[in-house]
This record gives sequence, structure tokens and C-alpha cells, in this order.
Amino acid sequence: MTEATLLVALFIVGSILGSFFNVVIYRVPRGESIVRPPSACPACGTRLHARDNIPVLGYLLLRGKCRYCAAPISPRYPVVEVLSGVLPVLLFMRFGLTVPFFVYWLLSCVLLVLSFVDLDLRIIPDRVTLPGIVIGIIVAPLVGLMGFWGSLLGVVVGGGALYLIGVLGELFLKKESMGGGDVKLAAMLGAFMGWKLVLISLFVAFFIGAVVGVIVMARKPKNWDSSLPFGPFIALGAVLALLWGESALAWYSSLLG
Repeated sequence: MTEATLLVALFIVGSILGSFFNVVIYRVPRGESIVRPPSACPACGTRLHARDNIPVLGYLLLRGKCRYCAAPISPRYPVVEVLSGVLPVLLFMRFGLTVPFFVYWLLSCVLLVLSFVDLDLRIIPDRVTLPGIVIGIIVAPLVGLMGFWGSLLGVVVGGGALYLIGVLGELFLKKESMGGGDVKLAAMLGAFMGWKLVLISLFVAFFIGAVVGVIVMARKPKNWDSSLPFGPFIALGAVLALLWGESALAWYSSLLG
């Protein structure tokens, strides 16, 4: 199998997983089964067939509308499928077909699901992040990502950095500025990535979050008081750090001589 063929195969497999992730994102936070009932149009309730559930392509063929009632289909569905397909491609180009590739692919899938759950409901479930911290501390040394103490230090630095920022933000702003779910998510990432990469993740998350926040505030009414969920920015920062964080660290070290 050529590399190009493998990349195409990874995208297809990833996008198929993305179709499943859409089900998870919608049903799990609502306490619904991800197996039954089968997928159906939320507008008319008609059961969807296999041809309606083809990742990305199905949305394009249907022109973003239900085949049976013509109700609009949220563009979030193909977005999740495309992102889920692109992630393994990028990770393979960075790590090759290695153990870290599979570990970080799984981690990126979890981050994708958590991001859209946070966007929808403003929550990052503890039942994912807390076990994730433990799994990271166990898995990272076993597969050679880093040693046990390096993983544990990543947990402390990742979670501790966000916790400290939250305390300082609450002190100066007189309101909660960092959710507990974000802190636990950063700690989970530290378990898998180590303290250096998790700090890069948070730096990128704050930078992108600040830019997006300014744009959103500029386009919203002055009395708009909604806040942006920070989980998706942490997830994006983590993926970018996995892909290019080591290169950024090497470049920075070269500047210091």
C-alpha cells in the first residue's frame, strides 16, 4: 500500500468514525443510548438509511436537507466528519504508523467529541477527563511516550496552570473565569503530552481564544453577555502542539543557543 493510499484510507476510516461521533455528541450528554433507536431525522422522525449516512458525501448529495421532509441538516455533522477524517491524516504525517500515532489518534477523537459537547452544553464531563488522567499516567510510560514522573508532572503543570489562572481571574474579575472541566481537561492532556507540550497547548489556546473572543464581541451587541466555551480552544491547542510543538521547542532552543 502506498502512502497516498494509506492517507486516503485513514481519512475514510476517520470520517466514518466521525459519523459515529456525531451520535455520541448528541445522545450521550442526554443520557440516550448510542445504539438504539437507529438514526432518524430529528424533524420528521423518519429512520435514516445507509445511503443517508454516508460521511460528508451524504450531506452534499442531500444538499444539506432531509431526504424525506426537506428540513435543513446542521452543517455540524459534515464538519465533525471532516475533522475526524483529517486528524489521523495529520497525525500519521507527524508520527508515522507508530504506537504514539494510535495513542494520539484516540486522544484526538476524545478531544473532538468533548469540544462539541462543550460547544453545545458548556460542560466537559468528569466521567471522561478523570479516568483519562489515570489512563494517561498508566499508558504514557507503558508505550514509551514519557516516564511515569513526566506524565504525573504534566498533570500537575497542565491542571495547575489553568487552576491558578482561574483563581487569579476570579480574584481580579470577581467572577468565575475558568471552569473546573477545563482544568481537568488540561490535566488529562498533561498526562499524555508532558508538561512542555501541555504548556504550549494552553498558550495556543489562550491566543486563539483571545482572537476569536475579540471578533465575536465586535460582532455582537454590547449587552451580549454570553461566554465562549474554552474546551474547544484547549483541544485545538493540544492538536497543534502534538503536530508542531516539538519543532517549536527545537526552534526556541536554537534561539537560546
